Amino acid sequence: MTTKIEALELALKNALGEGAAITVALGEVTVVVQASKYLASMQKLRDDPALRFQELVDLCGVDYQSYGEGTWDGLRFAVVSHLLSIEHNWRVRVRVFCPDDDMPLVDSVTSVWRNANWFEREAFDLFGILFEGHGDLRRILTDYGFIGHPFRKDFPISGYVEMRYDPEQKRVIYQPVTIEPRENIPRVIREETYGMK
Repeated sequence: MTTKIEALELALKNALGEGAAITVALGEVTVVVQASKYLASMQKLRDDPALRFQELVDLCGVDYQSYGEGTWDGLRFAVVSHLLSIEHNWRVRVRVFCPDDDMPLVDSVTSVWRNANWFEREAFDLFGILFEGHGDLRRILTDYGFIGHPFRKDFPISGYVEMRYDPEQKRVIYQPVTIEPRENIPRVIREETYGMK
């Protein structure tokens, strides 16, 4: 007798073939697809009768620059989506790495799920990930004149500029940051299994 996770894993292998790496850990299924097959794979995940992932629950950007205490040697940026199949009561995580670290770009999935519009705009705004085919890719959380992408690991904690109201000019002005950089407390791992229970 196969479990629910094994049935999902088999259905994913049949639908996506060799173009996807499927892993199961802690009762969760993760699929890693190639950037060139990302849009087609997402379309299959939604339309295949054995899967029917009708709902995009979340889509976000990830910056792996200092992942694994600096031991990461893969691509820097990824887009991670969480999908839900109401019909089969399945969930899956889909990860796609952007092939170019200098200009992170993947296909937009707004043609598959319309609610991806806001999620992709957020990933663009905060991580600088571009989505080819997105109809309205512009900032959603930061100011229109904001410089940089604040969720990137190399973005300074204090930012590049600050704004304040100038009573003499009677308007808000931008100026270089005036606060001193501060030291962050280093992360300390207490034991191997800390937080795993």
